[in-house]
Amino acid sequence: MDQNIIRRRGVGTRGIDEKTVLDGYTVIASLTGKKVYLINNAGDTVHTWNLPYRVGRYARLLPNGNLVVGMKDPEASAPFPFFNKYGGGIYMELTPEGKVVHELRDPLGHHDCFYDGDGHFFYAGLEALTPEQQAALPGGVEGTEAPDGKVYADTIREVKDGKLVWEWKVSEHLDPEIFPLQAHYPREHWPLINGIYPLKDGNILASCRSVSAVIIIEKSTGKIIWHLDSTVVAQQHNANELPNGNILIFDNGAFRHRESFQWSRGLEIDRKTKKIVWQWHASPKETFFTPFMGSAQRLPNGNTLLCESAFGRVIEINTSNEICWEYVCPHFAVYPEPEAAGFYPVESNALFRAYKYSKDQIPWLN
Repeated sequence: MDQNIIRRRGVGTRGIDEKTVLDGYTVIASLTGKKVYLINNAGDTVHTWNLPYRVGRYARLLPNGNLVVGMKDPEASAPFPFFNKYGGGIYMELTPEGKVVHELRDPLGHHDCFYDGDGHFFYAGLEALTPEQQAALPGGVEGTEAPDGKVYADTIREVKDGKLVWEWKVSEHLDPEIFPLQAHYPREHWPLINGIYPLKDGNILASCRSVSAVIIIEKSTGKIIWHLDSTVVAQQHNANELPNGNILIFDNGAFRHRESFQWSRGLEIDRKTKKIVWQWHASPKETFFTPFMGSAQRLPNGNTLLCESAFGRVIEINTSNEICWEYVCPHFAVYPEPEAAGFYPVESNALFRAYKYSKDQIPWLN
């Protein structure tokens, strides 16, 4: 009997509503492998990219038809053990044939990298806090600083054609009294930026997991000019801007206030009012949940793609708030590095995110 409960329940396309599903292709990048797959709604692979390194985070298609993918740098050292799990360090743009067009490396790069195919990267990095800054940071689990005794804080770096052109530092702009570490999180990493999105107005949207906040940074000054707090979101991921100016978020809900059980959802937030104008959760709620990672994408036909990342499950929600497509990643493996396998020692089909595209968005495939 297969002891992997996810695989035993079935993989590939698990259900489809042909009338409302987007007729298109989805990018699948299993975190334990060195391949990126483009699949159709039936779950068939229509294109494959072979990578030089393990997928470190996620892959998505660019407007120019190429692929951007974050990979794990096998030579990068980790400032604390869990960085072996969510660190990346290598970001590449690849043609459909696999030719490298652009490349960026930073051994302290982690989680998200926003890139649109113009040699212009935004990504999350790390720096150590000073002893004074570290002492002023409230929250977190006592005694869980990094092995060197330090707390590491995030930076957002903008690199154009290999040169650093802008940098924003948590240590200089985020008030620890307003954004303390939540009680369940180790003190090794604050505030754990897992999503970066340049807005149409030129400012920067960022998701901060370990403080349960989504923030907007005024790019010209570095000031926080807007934020959602833990009364709305809980350990969220993948905040991104919709064409109407609203903010779409994957809300994990690992430690949600006023709840005795865990469940995840997709949220659309009105930026002006901070009110929830759309949401989807499973019924019953606890049947769709990932404690970490996750993504939300509004599709060209108005549907929404959600990724239940820890379990490799991708679902599409139609405009009637019904599931119209469900797919479970069939690619299982143990993390190849002993350091990462120490945190997750079983076969995994986890995906950091999934992205879907209509057929006319991938003209080279048709």
